[in-house]
Amino acid sequence: MTTAGTALKVAVAGVAGRMGRQLAGMAISQGLTLSGASEVAAAGVFDEDIGVLAGHRPVGIWPTPNVAEAAAGADIWIDFTRPEATIAALDALKGTSVRAVVIGTTGLGAEHAAAIHAAAVRFAIVKSGNFSLGVNLLQAFTRLAASRLGKDWDIEILESHHRMKIDAPSGTALMLADAAAQGRGGTREDLVAPPYLGPDAPRKEGQIGMSVRRAGGIYGEHEVLFGAAREVLRFSHMALDRAVFAEGALHAAVWAASQPPGLYGMDDVLGLGHTG
Repeated sequence: MTTAGTALKVAVAGVAGRMGRQLAGMAISQGLTLSGASEVAAAGVFDEDIGVLAGHRPVGIWPTPNVAEAAAGADIWIDFTRPEATIAALDALKGTSVRAVVIGTTGLGAEHAAAIHAAAVRFAIVKSGNFSLGVNLLQAFTRLAASRLGKDWDIEILESHHRMKIDAPSGTALMLADAAAQGRGGTREDLVAPPYLGPDAPRKEGQIGMSVRRAGGIYGEHEVLFGAAREVLRFSHMALDRAVFAEGALHAAVWAASQPPGLYGMDDVLGLGHTG
């Protein structure tokens, strides 16, 4: 965390959730000011101090269902909630002091992209399916390998997460598929193969396969396999602690707070030389 970051005020969306608590706690641990937080009424936590929810000392602030109220006075809004809530928050943030937004919400579709791009005229937005440093390096390696290896190398992406995860494939797996497709000069929509199911499911040359597993409490495991007739190359990443995602998000938040409005990715934050 940079010295400049210590004066920044952060507001967190969905503070009662697992990731929301992690983000709020990490903000306090990193020396940032946790200035507000939102939560839905069903969470039933409006009488609980957000510092206590985050596992720290009380900060004298309670969650609110009102995004504009939660963001009042904040420099940064961090949102790892659901697509509809994230898009609604971007609209509610207009007129607040927020200048940077970090979006880690997964399951965002093409219908949400226009709203995020429109909001990037007003805010510096860092959007990523995964804020782990290791995962973002994995994405860079995948893009590079796909650009150097021919179509006679099959590409398979395998991801595993806890049984409670809603979306599939994961946002990270989709990031990796995008990277592989970009390396091959195409798009995920054109190159990702349908699931291998049924008695007749042959692979077409150049396609990218994807597989999903859901079990127990797995934080997140991802592997990209490049397979040729005589050799196999594997890149993999395993998250050992959910804190790696919060740590990366806070790193991105501090970086974004000093950037002009625009839509950025972790490649930009980490200087990996690819604008995503």
